[in-house]
Amino acid sequence: MTVRSRSPHDPADVIGEWQQAGEAEVDAAVGRAAGAAGPWADTPGPARAAALDAAAGALADRAAALTDLVIREVGKPRSEAAGEVARGIAILRYFAQAALLPDGQTLPAASPGALLMARHRPVGVAALITPWNFPVAIPLWKAAPGLAFGNATVLKPAEDATAVAMALHEILAPHLPPGVFQVVPGEAGTGRALAGHPGVAAVSFTGSVPAGRDVVARAAGRGARVQAEMGGQNASVVLADADLGRAATAIAYAAMGYAGQKCTATSRVIIEDAAYDEFRDRLAAAVAGLGVLDPAADTTLVGPVISERARSSALAAVADSGGRVLAGGTALDVPGYYLAPTLVELDAPRGPLATEEVFAPVAALLRAATPEQAVQLANGVRYGLVAALFTQDLGRALRLSDRLDAGMVRVNAPTSGVDFHAPFGGSKESSYGSREQGQAARDFYTETRTVLIVP
Repeated sequence: MTVRSRSPHDPADVIGEWQQAGEAEVDAAVGRAAGAAGPWADTPGPARAAALDAAAGALADRAAALTDLVIREVGKPRSEAAGEVARGIAILRYFAQAALLPDGQTLPAASPGALLMARHRPVGVAALITPWNFPVAIPLWKAAPGLAFGNATVLKPAEDATAVAMALHEILAPHLPPGVFQVVPGEAGTGRALAGHPGVAAVSFTGSVPAGRDVVARAAGRGARVQAEMGGQNASVVLADADLGRAATAIAYAAMGYAGQKCTATSRVIIEDAAYDEFRDRLAAAVAGLGVLDPAADTTLVGPVISERARSSALAAVADSGGRVLAGGTALDVPGYYLAPTLVELDAPRGPLATEEVFAPVAALLRAATPEQAVQLANGVRYGLVAALFTQDLGRALRLSDRLDAGMVRVNAPTSGVDFHAPFGGSKESSYGSREQGQAARDFYTETRTVLIVP
């Protein structure tokens, strides 16, 4: 079976075709990784650090070309594509230094003169199953810590981002031992084979809830460690005392930037009643000012959605919402998969726009009588990835932040955007397992070995 990638800006532009990795190919890749894992684990930390630093330099040398490929393959606007590649370089350099962290600790021993240690050891082979929307950053924030802490990695990218994944392999692999970083192209069946392979010790997944649940069942069911990031239905809460102009600018981009195709995008805007009418108008104006067409243009901030299926699904959600369309709500009459940035006013938190992740430039507006009701509305979904709160009252910000059911809370900042050196993950159905990124990643890619030496 062939995997084919097309540009969402121009579907006639076929970027590449690759033979899908079946069970035999996955088994072979895992076998190569298993053979490479032991020597790589025994490689001293400074040598692993040097390899990752060299990979970062190689990525920096190819940054312009990779940025253009990201724009072409997934329709990411140029400013964001360039920023993502720069972030990938920074991630590699960060984890190059993390390879030099202390690999454990000494503890008081019960016997005189004995040495008691708890040391971090790599788990072996790590499988990485990644989405198309961040084709550089997400594979690297999974692969870099896995490699830094001594594991071999096998990446299964989303089929719509295969070209970028292959480019990453071409850039990184020459700086690593053979078999330590591999890519297996394919669709869902390839990911299932990888997650269920008995030679894989850890699986890190980012994608949809149904796919994530399947990965968790396959990996955890055989005793492998697994983490799954499965999206969000994120709320931005705007209180009456907020700086409304600043909030409108931040939320417009958080909801519509990169066509809303981020797990951290704002899906719901919950506005305190006293500020509702003014903020609704400010937000609509801010959305209208966003550039939509041609992701290669410097002025574009929105761009296309990834496929015709994604666009049709978003339009169906708008139609089924029962709300009043304030802006957008239509496909654009151009060759690519473009959807006008859409705001929908809802009378109640019902329907797909209020309860499900749409993954498109679509946001629902809801009214709340009080700050407390706004928090209740924000919490009233099955997801809990990130929430934003806009207020100028510090005490209220601290109090309400504690009540928001989200793994990340951002005050006077957009829901979109994360720091790669800080733990990333959500609550409820947004996440399963340990946190990603920063020093939290070591807990996933290593296991603790307790060693007692008695003289």
